[in-house]
Amino acid sequence: MHQDVADMGPVDYLIVEFPGSRMTGEGMPLLVDLVEDGVIRILDLVFIQKGADGSVAVLEFRELGDRAELTVFEGASSGLLDQGDLDEAGAALEPGNSAAVIVYENLWAAPLARALRRGGAEMVAGGRIPVDALLASLDATEPVRPSGGAVTAP
Repeated sequence: MHQDVADMGPVDYLIVEFPGSRMTGEGMPLLVDLVEDGVIRILDLVFIQKGADGSVAVLEFRELGDRAELTVFEGASSGLLDQGDLDEAGAALEPGNSAAVIVYENLWAAPLARALRRGGAEMVAGGRIPVDALLASLDATEPVRPSGGAVTAP
């Protein structure tokens, strides 16, 4: 990575599991769109597979079959991920499954991040709320409708 870190947006990672190592490629065009639209920049994209014995192996792009949609990302490696990171990612997988490990910069947030850094601010924590938890929380706060039709708080 030759870009000055002070100019970068926040960097996130995703581990996307493919049960039974079944990769359809359905999401790849959308990932390409995010890159081409300047929303994100892929720093690393690595495919891994968890063996029945719990071992984690890196899958080369050519091992994924004739997948034209993947060629745009071949060689996407910043060097941020090491085997320890991939083993940790593999710990989240069920044996026999594969995953894509994606490290990406949020380009959309880079101007805000630069401005905050110039002002002396620094990000001290971050996180992601799983969709299931968000939906459960929203369901718990929905108004209750008694038989008379009036809305009351739960």
